[in-house]
Amino acid sequence: MVYVNYFFSALEAAEMYGDDYVGPSVRAQERQQADIAASQGPLLALENVTLSFGGVTALAAVDLTIAPGEIHAVIGPNGAGKSSLINVISGLYRPSSGRVWVDGVSYAGVPAHRAARLGLSRTFQTPALFKGLSVADNIVTGLAYRNRSNFLGQALGLPLSRREQAEARQRGEEVMTLLRLERYANHLTGALPYGLQKRTELARALAPNPKVLLLDEPMAGMTATEKLEMADYVRAARTRYGTTIVLVEHDVGLVMDLSDRIAVLDYGRKIADGTPEEVRNNQAVIDAYLGVPHDNEQGAGI
Repeated sequence: MVYVNYFFSALEAAEMYGDDYVGPSVRAQERQQADIAASQGPLLALENVTLSFGGVTALAAVDLTIAPGEIHAVIGPNGAGKSSLINVISGLYRPSSGRVWVDGVSYAGVPAHRAARLGLSRTFQTPALFKGLSVADNIVTGLAYRNRSNFLGQALGLPLSRREQAEARQRGEEVMTLLRLERYANHLTGALPYGLQKRTELARALAPNPKVLLLDEPMAGMTATEKLEMADYVRAARTRYGTTIVLVEHDVGLVMDLSDRIAVLDYGRKIADGTPEEVRNNQAVIDAYLGVPHDNEQGAGI
């Protein structure tokens, strides 16, 4: 991996990534596409969602709509409810009240295989991979829920099983190419650097071509260079497949650059939802999270 300064130039980035580099003109085009998608109505919607654990309220009457093909980030202080929101959307948590829809279908607290059939896929803060399997094998596990062949058919190598395996390998190779993982295809995942493990998990989540991809802190623990690379891979996934992406991330600078819209949570409540520019200038967000003083206050921002 080539290490460069965090603030490398566009020319250096283009030389580094080649055809995978996403420059300013492409980003402008993506934002235009997102604006068009937003006019089509939401693909994912939350209505008055509340989540409580005993006497603790993790989410309080949260409403959220996300358009097809949109990169929609969720930010906020630690303990704001960001991961709880992802867990509700993924079906891991059942909300105490409220409703969640994906593509017009209402659901709540569903097992992973049903969430996958609804078109949902996710990553976790810490990569949840099979460390003793290769990168290629880890990626195709993301397609396991599609298999119609049973154990006997797989053991005997019956035609349906062979066809499913061939299709899974082909899809895995396609995603590995997109995320530049081909050279690591046969490497054991547990032996890879952390950044490549995170990229492998992203590839596995993309393998089933989900309608909605949920990314829970995909850049946590990465170097500055790895964060920039991951941001470009997220863009590439949206560009190639039209994937709708919900992103939780603490690096506000990257979030502002990567996202079409941003929702801000504070103590389980949504306090803002808008474009990066709108959120950046929202006084409630500044007070709760960004830490910049009011216009009539003295001193530098913290």
